[in-house]
Amino acid sequence: MDFVTSLLDIIHGAFKISNTILWGLPMIVLLVGTHIYMTIRTKGIQRKIISAIKFSISKDEKGHGDVSQFGALSTALAATIGTGNIIGVGTAITLGGPGAIFWMWIVGIFGMATKYAESLIAVKYRVVSKEGLMQGGAMYALDKGLNMKWLGVLFAIFASLAAFGIGCSVQSNAVATTLEANFSIPVWVSSLVIGLAMVLIIFGGVKSIAKVCEKLVPFMAFAYIICCILILILLHAYILDALKLIMVSAFDLRAAGGGALGAGMLAAMRYGVARGLFSNESGMGSGPIIAASAKTINPARQSLVSMSATFWDTVVVCLLTGLMLVASTIAHPELFPLTADGMIAVDGGRLTSIAFGAIPYVGTPILTISLTLFAFTTILGWSYYGERAFEYLVGYEYVKFYRVAYTIMAMVGALVGLGLIWDIADTLNALMVIPNLVAVIGLAKVISDDTDHYVYQNHLDEYYVGDKIEQ
Repeated sequence: MDFVTSLLDIIHGAFKISNTILWGLPMIVLLVGTHIYMTIRTKGIQRKIISAIKFSISKDEKGHGDVSQFGALSTALAATIGTGNIIGVGTAITLGGPGAIFWMWIVGIFGMATKYAESLIAVKYRVVSKEGLMQGGAMYALDKGLNMKWLGVLFAIFASLAAFGIGCSVQSNAVATTLEANFSIPVWVSSLVIGLAMVLIIFGGVKSIAKVCEKLVPFMAFAYIICCILILILLHAYILDALKLIMVSAFDLRAAGGGALGAGMLAAMRYGVARGLFSNESGMGSGPIIAASAKTINPARQSLVSMSATFWDTVVVCLLTGLMLVASTIAHPELFPLTADGMIAVDGGRLTSIAFGAIPYVGTPILTISLTLFAFTTILGWSYYGERAFEYLVGYEYVKFYRVAYTIMAMVGALVGLGLIWDIADTLNALMVIPNLVAVIGLAKVISDDTDHYVYQNHLDEYYVGDKIEQ
């Protein structure tokens, strides 16, 4: 047992080092720089958010695809609105200070352009498999658009592995630990229930996954937002102070002692960007995989729908969560012990639990139910991402083995320490980002030209014929 513990400590330490390297200043510059660059190349596509929301609830009756636009959006939101919004935001605050919320929000706003761009090339270069299913994503854009199949293969490897971390183990662990803490449900029980539910849904394919997500996502997101607003109403006297602290901490150049909750600017940027990516996945290339399966008449139309997912996830939900958590720490400092250097001494999950406890009787149960539903639907969404990447590598006939492995990993993840899982997830996220951004930047002219044609020349109702059978 001591040997296993020592081995896990060594592995954990290795991933911490890799994250320090991968999520250092170069990655922040690359990711945020791409967001800004694509905002410029798409002429501020974020201003089309109203049209994006309208398209997300409409149907393209003539479009080709496996699921509706709303089904694709719901699945993408299912994969993004989860622990990144609940535990992830809390973790960003405890590790990077309140300023991390500002950088999460900035990443969300500019990231909308990257989400649009990566989704456009996913749909434009998608193919129809021999089984009649739509397939697309960064691996196909790299392969078909840039003739860089080798890099497409690398992305597919990273994506199929990342699914086991960000989309699977992290989520099941969050469910199990939350249910144990709040309802005394043993983690092994949660593990079994998660496994059974996954077998019933993910083995039915993308249509089964999208059907469940269409039902759960709107309900759970609305309920969670209402709870955040209720807590902010209770803490209304501290909202301005919370906003001020977030802004000051975001640009604090000191190490970590600039106030009770202060953190240095680089730490705030690092954890804000990392958790922002974990939350909305803009630049990672995961969401476009489901976007490529949507019924749409042209690439730009579905890309606008995909862009709205980042708006809801980070610009709305993460902002509400972060503001609520920071206001709670100001209103009730006695509930949030500090470390010697002025950082909050509780983990992200506990931070959120304390904040929701401000709603008498129902706050904790609502948080527990929200986290459980969020995390489970994220597991479903990422199961599709992972298996499509795996299929690109080895073929459809082996997908069933991936589904089995994914289910087992979710069950095991419920029993493993959260710290190691988060660090593994951060590493795999970074490894996905690099080839995906190569595709986005390399195809920037294609993205710009298509955006000009469809969006700014008012051809969003134009039918596009480009889907080809994969040989």
